Amino acid sequence: AFYRQGGFSSVVRVSSARVAECAKLLENIYRSVNIALVNELKLVFEKLGVDIWEVLDAAETKPFGFHRFNPGPGIGGHCIPVDPFYLTWKAKEVGAPCRFIDVAAQTNASMPFAVVEHIRNALNDDSKSVRASRILLCGIAYKPDVDDMREAPSLVVWEALLRLGGVVCFHDPYIPCIPETRKHKRLTGQKSVPFEAQELATYDALVFITNHSTFDYGQLEGYQGSVIDTRRCVPRKPGLRITYA
Repeated sequence: AFYRQGGFSSVVRVSSARVAECAKLLENIYRSVNIALVNELKLVFEKLGVDIWEVLDAAETKPFGFHRFNPGPGIGGHCIPVDPFYLTWKAKEVGAPCRFIDVAAQTNASMPFAVVEHIRNALNDDSKSVRASRILLCGIAYKPDVDDMREAPSLVVWEALLRLGGVVCFHDPYIPCIPETRKHKRLTGQKSVPFEAQELATYDALVFITNHSTFDYGQLEGYQGSVIDTRRCVPRKPGLRITYA
């Protein structure tokens, strides 16, 4: 009854709590490794001049044997970035290293810095540097349409931009104010700014990190700065200069 109240339609029984816990870990690791794979391929295809999103669309036409994962600015939440390391710790105890988990974690952790590099390049194209540029991060939560920012890659991007001298603000319809976090103390108390054309016009770059469904992209009409899109969520419009990161 407890699980049904949480929205689960049925309870799957297994032989032990160990098996249940390993099933949870397997599901998390499966996602972590596959997200890392597509993130790495994105970086490779980028160098080759190939659009990863078109590749994914084509691969998805295969009627079997392919499950789509999309690239992004990194991973967040309390499951995928954290739980797999319980298994690596236990595996080392018994002398069975989990190389896939470690490599996937390294790849996913590098993605926010790849986004920062795209921001730097986009600003350079406008004869600007990150230092003293006004940059708006659009979406801080680790996934769309929630207020959860645990382990969010947006915060890593934010800190990296601050170290480069950027003036960084954010908009998130689900997070009006940044709460205290374990790793990003200096961001505590920052408040979300309006997502309105007049406000957006004051920024040199807009960086879309979380693809919230509530974003009103009509507010980008006439925007003259750089748009950096990490989720392929911003509609193409005449005059809008979009960099896909």
